[in-house]
Amino acid sequence: MKYNDIDFNNKTVLITGGAGFIGSNLAFYFQENYPKCNIVVLDSFRSGETLSNGNLKSFGHFKNLLGFKGKVISGDINDKSLLASINEEYDFDYIFHQAAISDTTASEQDLMIQTNVNAYEDLLKIAIKHNANMIYASSAATYGDSDRFEVGFEQPNNVYGFSKVMMDNITYKYIEQGVDISIVGLKYFNVYGPREYFKNKTASMVVQFGHQILNGQTPKLFEGSDKILRDFIYIDDIVQANILACEPKKSGVYNVGTGKARSFEDIVNILQKELAIDNGKEYIPNPFVGQYQFFTEANIDTTKENLGYKPNYEMEDGIKAYLPEIKRLFDVEVKK
Repeated sequence: MKYNDIDFNNKTVLITGGAGFIGSNLAFYFQENYPKCNIVVLDSFRSGETLSNGNLKSFGHFKNLLGFKGKVISGDINDKSLLASINEEYDFDYIFHQAAISDTTASEQDLMIQTNVNAYEDLLKIAIKHNANMIYASSAATYGDSDRFEVGFEQPNNVYGFSKVMMDNITYKYIEQGVDISIVGLKYFNVYGPREYFKNKTASMVVQFGHQILNGQTPKLFEGSDKILRDFIYIDDIVQANILACEPKKSGVYNVGTGKARSFEDIVNILQKELAIDNGKEYIPNPFVGQYQFFTEANIDTTKENLGYKPNYEMEDGIKAYLPEIKRLFDVEVKK
């Protein structure tokens, strides 16, 4: 399915974080719809390196790109010599910047700012030099403790959310300077769907609950999960927003969600119904109180107005679309 009238054939597209969840879905969108598109994937593929919380530093995985036919470059966006060589070798038309330290529980403030903030500005300068429109991943984590999910009401409560606010601030600065390219930041809400599995513990609870249920386990929910509401958005709608952001009516930062908050309890209920497996539910204490968002719901009015975006998936639709992949992953990855 094509989301706009842009012909990406014979265009050169850079996707940073292209072996990750969202980046790999973008790569296959271009490959499947525009066979003559020159797709360059840059990713810091995973090693054994971990953050202080025990989670992997990089979630990039080759299995997310099985079947991909474009160019793959392994490298760190903090490597200025790498960026310089890419700058010289290619002439980009669009840059989709998805690479980041995306773990909201990470405590390495220096690495987070370096990777998410400073490297973004380096890439933005390349985009301006190439006259390439920039589309980058911001985050709903910027809202933190805010009770108003509109751009301008950010209150981040962790360094990841702060880093994304700083990225957005850089964007505003360049827009105000009147650069010739369009720059669009997309504040992703809770994304789920194919190619997220290799995010391990930071993958969505949709796939984690799905595998608990298929494994005969009782899904573990935080206490009060019926009152923990998030805006859960299926990956296809995230891809849609990125493609629409290539030629926006107006540069800026926009929310990408469904505009409807749903509970973690809803996820389990839908999965149990669709899988026809009901092992009940187990409730456990929430260890993340104080750095945890208990409610998110995207205001997508400006996203609709300036990008032409309209979400296509309710949670029920997204989980149904995702189920075959959840089952495949369980058979291939979980049970092995």
